[in-house]
Amino acid sequence: MPVTQFNISGLTDEQVIKARVSHGQNKLVFKKENGFLDAVKSLVKEPMVILLLVASSVYFISGQSGDAIFLALAIVLVATISLYQDSRSRNALEKLKSFTQPNAKVIRNSEVIDIPTEELVMGDYLLIEEGGAIAADGTIVHSNDFSVNESILTGESLSVYKDAAKEDPFVFSGTTVSSGLGIAVITAIGNETKLGKIGKSLEGIAEEATPLEQQISSFVKKMVLLGTFVFLVVWGINFYHSRQLLDSLLKALTLAMSILPEEIPVAFTTFMALGAWRLMKMGILVKQMKTVETLGSATVICTDKTGTLTENKMSLAKTFVLATQLIADADTNSKEQQELVRLAMWASEPIPFDPMELALHNSYISSSKEDERPQFRMIHEYPLEGTPPMMTHIFENKEGKRIIAAKGAPEALVSISTLSSAETTAIENAIEAMARDGYRILAVAEADFAGTDFPEKQQYLSFRIKGLVAFYDPPKQNIQQVLQDFYTAGIQVKIVTGDNAATTTSIAKEIGFRGWEKSITGEALMQLSDAELRATVNNTHLFTRMFPDAKLKIINALKEQQEIVAMTGDGVNDGPALKAAHIGIAMGQKGTEIAKQAASLILLEDDLSKMVEAVAMGRRIYTNLKKAIQYIISIHIPIILTVFLPLALGWIYPNIFTPVHVIFLELIMGPTCSIIYENEPMEQNTMQQKPRPFSTTFFNWKELTTSIVQGIFITAGTLFIYQYAVQQRSNEAVTRSMVFTVLIAANIFLTLVNRSFYYSLLTTLRYRNKLVLLIIGITIAITGSLLFIKPLAAFFQFEPLSLTQLATCIVTGFVSVTWFELIKWQKRRNTPA
Repeated sequence: MPVTQFNISGLTDEQVIKARVSHGQNKLVFKKENGFLDAVKSLVKEPMVILLLVASSVYFISGQSGDAIFLALAIVLVATISLYQDSRSRNALEKLKSFTQPNAKVIRNSEVIDIPTEELVMGDYLLIEEGGAIAADGTIVHSNDFSVNESILTGESLSVYKDAAKEDPFVFSGTTVSSGLGIAVITAIGNETKLGKIGKSLEGIAEEATPLEQQISSFVKKMVLLGTFVFLVVWGINFYHSRQLLDSLLKALTLAMSILPEEIPVAFTTFMALGAWRLMKMGILVKQMKTVETLGSATVICTDKTGTLTENKMSLAKTFVLATQLIADADTNSKEQQELVRLAMWASEPIPFDPMELALHNSYISSSKEDERPQFRMIHEYPLEGTPPMMTHIFENKEGKRIIAAKGAPEALVSISTLSSAETTAIENAIEAMARDGYRILAVAEADFAGTDFPEKQQYLSFRIKGLVAFYDPPKQNIQQVLQDFYTAGIQVKIVTGDNAATTTSIAKEIGFRGWEKSITGEALMQLSDAELRATVNNTHLFTRMFPDAKLKIINALKEQQEIVAMTGDGVNDGPALKAAHIGIAMGQKGTEIAKQAASLILLEDDLSKMVEAVAMGRRIYTNLKKAIQYIISIHIPIILTVFLPLALGWIYPNIFTPVHVIFLELIMGPTCSIIYENEPMEQNTMQQKPRPFSTTFFNWKELTTSIVQGIFITAGTLFIYQYAVQQRSNEAVTRSMVFTVLIAANIFLTLVNRSFYYSLLTTLRYRNKLVLLIIGITIAITGSLLFIKPLAAFFQFEPLSLTQLATCIVTGFVSVTWFELIKWQKRRNTPA
């Protein structure tokens, strides 16, 4: 964009290169985290790794070097899998971070250009506007009614007005622009900024764990404590009976290893990080991990109208000139219309970024014979403020000719202008006529003022309304389908907009919005009692002429009624409501930096349909994580009981499994839960269900009972085979082979059955997940090798099974799991999808 208002050319490309060579990039670089080393340190502290190290050492000491080497290799394999999963998670999060880098506007080569903030250099002319974040330290050279919120540095929440002529003409990185426009020469970047110099203190701040993380961590800690207790008890009992220290220690270690659910935290981290990465690939940037947990629970979405439901492609469609009292198309080009458009342009920002102001500048250029803009400079500015809002600009040329132009909500300008009753009626009729057709309407006024002692507030000027300008912003083509998708998913949609009721109602009706018939204004909302407010936010879906306090009141009232609220926003005034909502959604293209900072999620393409996809992905991630953890619980129970019961009950083969067998089963479970289930597609009825309650517990008792009962049935299958083998007078090796085969078969069938707790196995087999066959194929191949390749069978103390024995084990594993298909069939019968 060429610079027409300021006599600043900025740096040339050559000067930019020299400055970057001399001073580097605009990056804050402190202590670099070594992700790999940190992951290794964390791994060494893992209970399972510690148990494997102890067991391996015991085998070495007792002379069983083969078992010791196997467990040492298992440690390497466990470490490799954990580090691989950690690497996947870290890489996904690093890529997410790269997308959060904001852009900045600079003047270079006499042009205003957008560049990533990292590319700012010393000496750049930084253009900073209302709602933007300041990306480097600098000295102001030009400003219009420019104020900055420096609370990040000073703790003071009130905005500070800045000007080149004041004692404090400096701006600092990390602060945000509260109002106006400024141009600053950059004097410090990266670590040399004021924020960079105090940034070291931020290193030690740890990110707070999410509720689900805390629940999972608590569960794992409890299981570790249980494992420790059982380990000590079993070790003591065995030692008391056998007086063999190392043998009893190995038996106790076997049971302790079977209890530890170390796959759960790995699964959680993998699901959340890769979920955030998948969302980013869809054009949805997740800034906070807890958002992934919350997405599937959203019950209400509060959305803006302009740019969210509509295209945000404003075109000047109609004008109403008060002098002629005529509504005309924008291209009529009469003298009175030209003057009205010219005045509206002067009331806009000199460098426009708002779609309506861009439309006014474009209309002015196309209708005027001469471009007056280079001849005038802004000498005073009143930013957009008030309820309803308005703004005023004061320009002057070299001859002292002055233009005072204002635009804003018609109610704002009508209330402070001198009008006859006939003129007021004419304006009201024009507003009603144009609003019925869905136009967005602004009033335009002018004033006279001599001298430089400008009033404190723009409302104190004596304004004369010249007319109205009406813009048309067409609804997005896909918005009807988007709304229908939200309704189908059981999510309420509420429009919360600063526009007037007539225009909003017209657009809402056009797009098939439910509840368009009833609306309330921000002013009326603020007068309600608490009880009336609660009833109103439940029953009303159209909120017009809303301002920050009113938006915040809506969000909080919905939250008080246990709704999970998502809120879209793009402006400075949306910040408080975005932060208060469970899911704050900022627009990536038209959103201000303040909105993006306050939000927990950014739609990179400003497309609300992406929010439907985000909710679907949130539900998918949460559902698949629950499947994975239910699978872990179900498969751990038979391992624990198969190790413990023969030992506790004094059966003929008490040591049916050793640490070698348990760790092999653990190595099968890890990839199954964190690779297969993470990659599962969304079930076809997911977006037809109501949002899940956002409760403090991950599982309800019914789900937990299901997992426990599944585990008990599999245990029954393994112990049945144990007793069957004993009755057939099989030796210990054959009995172990059969019990192990049942567990592997049950593991495979459980993986398939638990892909859905509603749809049948025949349905889920058609789900697209290439990893299912791969992981199951590898598991079958390895199990076959252990049973039928003599050196491996000897090492694991197995013996090859006959075809009858093998078939019996597979059928037992199948029956011990697939009984749950009857429960799913009954559920489908009672609650059709």
